[in-house]
Amino acid sequence: MAIHDSSSQRLYVTAPLGTGIDVTLSEDQAHYLINVLRLKQGQAVLIFNGRDGEWRAVMRDARKKSATLHVEQQVRVQTTGPDIAYVFAPLKRSRLDYMVQKATELGVASLHPVITQHTIAERVNVERMKANVIEAAEQCGILRVPAVHDPLTLDKILSAWDSSRPLIFCNEAAEYDSPITKLQKIPQGPLAVLIGPEGGFSDKERAALCALPFVHSLSLGPRIMRADTAAVACLALINATLGDWR
Repeated sequence: MAIHDSSSQRLYVTAPLGTGIDVTLSEDQAHYLINVLRLKQGQAVLIFNGRDGEWRAVMRDARKKSATLHVEQQVRVQTTGPDIAYVFAPLKRSRLDYMVQKATELGVASLHPVITQHTIAERVNVERMKANVIEAAEQCGILRVPAVHDPLTLDKILSAWDSSRPLIFCNEAAEYDSPITKLQKIPQGPLAVLIGPEGGFSDKERAALCALPFVHSLSLGPRIMRADTAAVACLALINATLGDWR
């Protein structure tokens, strides 16, 4: 199986995939392939659904607003990756787009928006986040598509937390220590990372988090980072110590 064919166009679909299956595209997908990429009848594209691996499919029945892809051959088997839940306070629009895309590229399994006292995003557009996840997966050769959850308050997330899953709390008030050394003390397995809002966590929220036995407070160094930068930095550290970069 090829590692990743970066020269071919990739498209995410929701339909089951297998040899000989015909996949009917949405109007938007048909428009993209026919009018933007200028894909012609009989030409190939790579498709994936986050469950069945990646497949080569050829264009059939290409019309102005509809098209069908005929699935021919699997080119990559499905991969999973580390079970990392990414819990984060939403940011304003363009920075949230960036953060969601980078979290997807860095291999998280799920995204959980959390509303904190200092969260400044006026509303959370879950459908936009899902679109950003799919776009990042299509462009970067990713087979696993992270699940995107509806926003919850910090209290609700913590009250329903599975205590067997360590929660790595990126705490700007924590005493600085080597983050790699601290992460190496956490057992390998399912885990989560929590990134706060631009204004940081309130003292009450920080105290509540630090009092929980499954929470591991982590400093990201002597400088205060923007939330989207902190997300990339922390997820890179986690992949290098507990994830699939080892």
